[in-house]
Amino acid sequence: MDNRFNTIAGWALAGGIVLLGTTLVAGEYFKAERPEHMGYPIAGVVEESSGAAAAEPSIAERLANADVAAGQRSFAKCQSCHTIQQGQPNGMGPNLWATVGEPIGQGKNGYAFSSALSGHGGAWTFENLDAWLKSPQRFASGTKMSFAGLSDPQERANVIAYMNSMGSNLPLPTPPAEANAAAGNSQ
Repeated sequence: MDNRFNTIAGWALAGGIVLLGTTLVAGEYFKAERPEHMGYPIAGVVEESSGAAAAEPSIAERLANADVAAGQRSFAKCQSCHTIQQGQPNGMGPNLWATVGEPIGQGKNGYAFSSALSGHGGAWTFENLDAWLKSPQRFASGTKMSFAGLSDPQERANVIAYMNSMGSNLPLPTPPAEANAAAGNSQ
């Protein structure tokens, strides 16, 4: 070995030691501690309470105020995959004529449902449709439906009311407050 290799290796080692020392000193000098409250307040925005979010009204309460025409307009989001008129063929998804009250994931004009949905069991009640429209993946994990869901509870109720008017025509559930008032009046 010649002296140049040792000189270069020595300078590289010394540079690494200086870099390490500088990093340690800078880290101590500019020590960043996690702030007690993250972020900055925005003027005019009301901070949410730390408690649980307000529960949304029941599906029965929302269906009592449902607008079938608004549901038909919202159903336009579904029409890229589904048809709803009687006798129309299945699209990417099944025809949804008279779906409310039917068994979940069972033969609908020969449509092949995913095993996640066909194995779910039960019927398409108002509550099940509400949960499905809120988040299909959460309702039936592994379903082949890629729709993210409808976050607005009243929009879901409007769509369900529209779907019910398209062939099912089941009586809407009675909201709990009205049911309790009716029970109190009959005694």
